[in-house]
Amino acid sequence: MAEGKKPTVRVYSTKFCPYCVTLKAYLKDKQVEFEDIDVGASEAAFQEMVTKSGQMGVPVAEIDGQIVVGFNRVKIAELLNIKE
Repeated sequence: MAEGKKPTVRVYSTKFCPYCVTLKAYLKDKQVEFEDIDVGASEAAFQEMVTKSGQMGVPVAEIDGQIVVGFNRVKIAELLNIKE
């Protein structure tokens, strides 16, 4: 990620997934702006997530085009250049 450039972050989630809640809380805590996409409310969003990730489970994060399945804190921090 280029210095000073804000990453494009999308989180595919559902309202009742505890890992989704944890991932979104982590991003908010690190002051990372993200688009929250509720795949439970949209079949099209669900299909988009499956096509991009090959996964049917949530959460799935897309960070500047890179897919991260689940709440993989290490990978997410690496892609966002967050120092833990």
